[in-house]
Order: sequence, then C-alpha cells, then structure tokens
Amino acid sequence: MDSQVEADGGPEMLPGFICASFNQDTTSLSVGTKTGYRLFSVTAVDKLDCIHEGVECPDVCIVERLFSSSLVVVVSQSVPRRMNVYHFKKGTEICNYSYTNNILSVRLNRQRLVVCLEESIYIHNIKDMKLLKTLLNTPTNPSGLCALSVNHGNSFLAYPGSATIGEITVYDANNLSTVTLIQAHASPLAALTFNASGTKLASASEKGTVIRVFGIPEGLRLFEFRRGMKRYVSISSLSFSADAQFLCASSNTETVHIFKLEQHSPSQEEASPTWSAYVGKMFTAASTYLPAQVSDMMHQDRAFATVRLNMFGLKNICALATIQKLPRLLVASSDGYLYIYNVDPQDGGECMLVQKHRLFDGNEEQVEEKDEETPAEVSNQPAAQSYAATVALTSSPPSSTTLLGYSEDGGAQKGDVIPEHEFAEGPVCLDDENEFPPVSN
Repeated sequence: MDSQVEADGGPEMLPGFICASFNQDTTSLSVGTKTGYRLFSVTAVDKLDCIHEGVECPDVCIVERLFSSSLVVVVSQSVPRRMNVYHFKKGTEICNYSYTNNILSVRLNRQRLVVCLEESIYIHNIKDMKLLKTLLNTPTNPSGLCALSVNHGNSFLAYPGSATIGEITVYDANNLSTVTLIQAHASPLAALTFNASGTKLASASEKGTVIRVFGIPEGLRLFEFRRGMKRYVSISSLSFSADAQFLCASSNTETVHIFKLEQHSPSQEEASPTWSAYVGKMFTAASTYLPAQVSDMMHQDRAFATVRLNMFGLKNICALATIQKLPRLLVASSDGYLYIYNVDPQDGGECMLVQKHRLFDGNEEQVEEKDEETPAEVSNQPAAQSYAATVALTSSPPSSTTLLGYSEDGGAQKGDVIPEHEFAEGPVCLDDENEFPPVSN
C-alpha cells in the first residue's frame, strides 16, 4: 500500500507530476509536483477531493502521509538529502533532518519512520523523531527499495540483502534485530510489500516474471504466481488487499494483474473426477521426477483478474481498496490520472474502468454509468471484513495527544543525522484526527 512511483518524464507525462503514493490503508493518495504536493481522499468513486495542497517546498519527489493524520513527510529534489516532517493542517513544520546522501524512500507506521538511502537505512521513533538505529553498509540499493509493515505491533522492515541476487532481509524495527533472510529470487529484487498484518511478504525480481509470497516471520514460501513468460517487465508496485486474499501487481506494461491467495485442497480434486483433475494429478506426480525449475512452473498460479490500461511504458502504482462497499482497483499513473476499476472478487476476469480523475485541475471524467452504490456519505463507515476491507487496527486513544518535537538526546549518532530544525513552539497536537502516532509506552 505504501508503494511509490516516480515519473521519468516524456511526452505523455503530465507537466508537473513527479511522484505518487497511497497511504497505509489506501484512503488517501499523495502526489508530488513541481510546485509542492497534493493530498487526495480516495473514499468515493465519483469525486476526488483535494484535502491539502502544500507549497512549503517545490519539486517534491517523496511525499508520505501517516494514515489519516495530519503528519506528512516530504523530500524535495532541490534538497534531496533533507526530510521535512509537517503537520499540514496547522501549517507547521515538526522537524527536518539531513542525511549523508540522497533520500530514496521513506516508510512509516504508527511506531516507526524509516528513511532509506542507497547504502544505509535509518530507523526513527515516530512519536519524538529520535533516531533509534542506523543500518550502515547495506547492499547497494539504488532505487531505495524497502517495505515496512503498517501493523505497528510488529513493524517488520524488508529490504534487499544482496545487490546481485533476490535475497530479502527481514528486520524487526521495534526490537531492532534481524528476523530472517529469505532467498526469494535468482535476480535482484524489484518490488516488496507486506500485507496489513505483517504476516505475509510479497516480492518480485527485476525479471518480473514470477511473484512470490512468504510467511513472516518464518520466511516460508506460501504462494508463487507467474505474471508471464514471454517478456521481462519492470514491476513498479505490489499491493495486498486489506484481508490479504488478493495481491495486485503493476508494471511498465499495459496490464495490471490481480492474484488470488487460496490454497488448493486435494480433497476437492478427488471429489470431482474430471479430465482436468486427472491430468492435474498426473502432472503433480510427474513433477517429483522433474528438475526443480520445471516443477516450480507447474505449481504456479496465473492471474485471477486483470486490468488493461490505455497506456504502455508509463510508471504507475496500484492498490486494492473497498470504496463505497465495493471492491476496487486503484491505479495512479505518471500521466497524471487516477483510474478506478471495479473488481469481481468471485469470478475475477477483466476489470471494468468506472472512473478517471485528473490529479491537477480537479476535472473529472466519468467513463461509465455509475453502478448502484451507497451514497458517498457512508464511505467513511467501516466495511465488512471481506475482500479489501478496511484494515482493522485497534485505535485506543493514547494517554497523551501530543507528538514531541526533535529531542537532542539520542537524536543523532556519529554525525550521520544532523537536525537542522527544532520545533520551537512546543509539542505538536494531532488530536484533530482519529489516527495519529501513539505516544504512550
């Protein structure tokens, strides 16, 4: 969910677009532009409300919002080594940090804020922004690839364990210790994402042909999906549905794939003595005697549903969400549009485009007649716990509703992180939101 896309430019890219990312529960879309950044609500299909437009700094190449809170993290291309943390509703800066190299990605949940550079990772305590741990000399990671579990109860962090093969390091950002190493792919990694609870991790390599899902923390392979065999592609994002029953993958091709995570029961095959079941059994038996590569191919499942985009070669990010009680696929593209598709969670197949929103001037283009939906007012109510239901996280109110500013004690280590600003007006309150970082221990 916390995926990000950066635009490379080109004739089809909308002027001003730089990056885009969904928040942790896919209720908000953040877009970085030449003039600042914009935050949109994605809780309705027929309208795209701009929550906030920030002009504190230009050329925003990273913008991440913490759930539905007022906390937003921004990095500008003009100062790529500095991270700015804002309370956007109050129009105040909480703090900013400068690092030893360019910031490539930022991930956050209610407990931790993670900053990824090319060869190091910094883990901050989000309640006071103190630096807790610096992971130095990590394998070269030029794209800043990393994933952080949105479940702050475990705060698992995944990042490449090698620059030459698809090894994943899983790190516990709460207890500050390595959990496991996963040998995921033969080629270097291209995409990583956790499910909402942090119990599953999906990965893809630079070849982009196979997507694998592992159980966390053990690191055992649970599922394997084949995206295609004809060509290598560059996978730009992976995202689970909130209930972890589905996984979507987008790339630089015109197709977005949705896979269904379901275990095939042998008893069901025995109960239906069809020709296909018989052939399946023969293949399963034969796979015992075949090379591992061939055997793996036989056990790979193909896409449950697909989306055909009207573009090719443009970067985009995808996410699965329940909007107005119906399952949707969201695609934010570097052409400057948000596309919303209906998904059939029972039969899958080709998904229908129902809405297209321009991300800059507020114009909306409706491409299909509205289906029968509940009014937009009910979109904020919790949906049933089914496909892509809203993430069920306990939101017990903390004892204090303040987010402390930068504290010198433990805030910098060995000169790696240099605070350039201390919030001078006192602690920043986020009590105008239902979701904010916990401050009680």
